[in-house]
Amino acid sequence: MALSDGAKEAGATAVTSWRIALAERLAGVLRRDPDLIDTAIEVGLVDRKWLEEPGHHPVSTTPTLDKVQRFLERSVERRPSALGALGLNAIQVLSQGSEKRTDGVPVAQSIVFTDLEGFTGYTATHGDEAATQLLTEHHRTVGPIVRGRGGRIVKRLGDGLMLAFPAPEAAVLAALELVPTAPEPLRLRAGVHCGEAIETMGDLIGHVVNVAARVAQSAKGGEVLVTRDVRDAAGELSGVTFSRPRKRAFKGVGEPVAVCRAAVG
Repeated sequence: MALSDGAKEAGATAVTSWRIALAERLAGVLRRDPDLIDTAIEVGLVDRKWLEEPGHHPVSTTPTLDKVQRFLERSVERRPSALGALGLNAIQVLSQGSEKRTDGVPVAQSIVFTDLEGFTGYTATHGDEAATQLLTEHHRTVGPIVRGRGGRIVKRLGDGLMLAFPAPEAAVLAALELVPTAPEPLRLRAGVHCGEAIETMGDLIGHVVNVAARVAQSAKGGEVLVTRDVRDAAGELSGVTFSRPRKRAFKGVGEPVAVCRAAVG
């Protein structure tokens, strides 16, 4: 038993030493770039005490992978090479153990899907390199708008995005703010639905997600379509008008869904 306890203690000591070394390496990278330090502290990813003594204090008092994602998004927007310098795996390892897992648990979400009308034609005309640059610049503009409304980018889908917000009003306002960010000559369209979704490995799945995707597909360039559920939940929004809901049938959704157009005005 004593030997077993000794082995466990030695193993725990080795793991602790490894985590301290990893923390010191990551802190060293951050210290070389003041912009990265400011961003990490801004989104709550790291505490100043941890930067002063890495490995001897918690990375953050409330570390979550959501904060990791926001940090990486903002860092890459400012400097695309930052992701390669830091490495997602290192940050995730240091954030493990103290985050609250919600995988498999239904959570209330307002889902937004966007895409850029005309992107395929733009790629065919201007080439892959120009199309990639256009998307990179677009994503740099989108990120602050989404975060400013309390949302997050769940994933990128070619020229489109899947976004999640804690409240329907935030989702509607963000979608409307995103429309004019479309790079010329493209036009952004968006679809919004709300309800409970299942979180799994950072992704969101469920009927609410499927409906939001279908609503977005039915929108025209420059248009934001929302379900009646979203309109009712959001209530009256200053500076926003909603058209009369009309039922639309979507493939794979089941019953027709009442949809209306949201617009600034």
